[in-house]
Amino acid sequence: MRHIAFYIGSLKKGGAERVFVNLAAYFLSRGYQVTMVTQYRMENEYELPEGVRRVISDITEQEQRGRIANVWLRYRKLRRIFREIRADLVLSTIGKNNFMALLANALLPTKVVVSVVAEPTEEYPNALMRFLAKTLFVFADGIVMQTTDAVRFFPPYLQRKCVILKNSLNPAFVRPRYEGERPQELVVVGRMDENKNQRMAIRAFARLADSFPQARLILYGDGPLRETLQREAERFPGRILLPGRVSDVPERIGKAYAFLLTSFTEGMPNTLIEAMSLGLACVSTDCPCGGPRDLIRDGENGFLVPPDDDRALAERLRLLLSDPERANRMGQQAARLQEEYLPERVNREWENYFKAISSARRE
Repeated sequence: MRHIAFYIGSLKKGGAERVFVNLAAYFLSRGYQVTMVTQYRMENEYELPEGVRRVISDITEQEQRGRIANVWLRYRKLRRIFREIRADLVLSTIGKNNFMALLANALLPTKVVVSVVAEPTEEYPNALMRFLAKTLFVFADGIVMQTTDAVRFFPPYLQRKCVILKNSLNPAFVRPRYEGERPQELVVVGRMDENKNQRMAIRAFARLADSFPQARLILYGDGPLRETLQREAERFPGRILLPGRVSDVPERIGKAYAFLLTSFTEGMPNTLIEAMSLGLACVSTDCPCGGPRDLIRDGENGFLVPPDDDRALAERLRLLLSDPERANRMGQQAARLQEEYLPERVNREWENYFKAISSARRE
């Protein structure tokens, strides 16, 4: 195996996209030929390292026909790309991309590994999508999942193809834990949308703001709900801040008092892994498909609360803010996670898995 291709919708800034870029950089550094195939090129994308070839698979405006015809044209173009690049292995991710990768490589010698990075019932939300996943994934050479709960989405005949692989930690978060005094800053990092549910953090903060006048809630990120959240934050001038999207996240949150994750659903949340690796006391929703539950031992290295339960979140934050020693112990326990997610360790696991898939005979 010397040539690896990745297939994803785009390289816009998000968890799955970052994982793909990190893996591409690793395999390039190991001497592999690496090709990144994306359907689109968008603004605000992650940069690929020099040496990784980028191929756009979408059809042009001039090539477009009707809706059904466009699906066929996209498939035909993607198949031509894969036939021409002749990769030994293709890794695809997210929803329909997995279907396209399998179909476009049908009868080619390329091995295909599909990955499901979010709650499977959201990636495949209706009966047709679930039928296609459970039918087409039979032809995958491997299925990468994020959590043990997510694996249960598939019937037993597909579960045996599944493997759980970690997402490597962004090297910027590999650093010693800050051991000094921490201001009462409660931080959230993520896209501002319905699923991330930053409203829950604001409602919880409102429940304890009077009791802890030094506490502040800082929401990092951007997205369609930012204006709505900004209006809600105006009730607490100077105490709920929305700085927007920032590039220096480790520096911004490394000395924070606690990290909050308030999502309705998550796969394996990179932001939670990063915050725990920095040694922050973390409070997360115990949301499907079980990623936070796989990371947090409730009450030991973090707290878990039910999704959208701002009362429970406020109670846990009250415990932490009232007891700095407890928050510090919890952060110290959380920081032990860093060792498990070191890039050199996790990337080696991916490489070993790909080698095993590449050398295995097709069933």
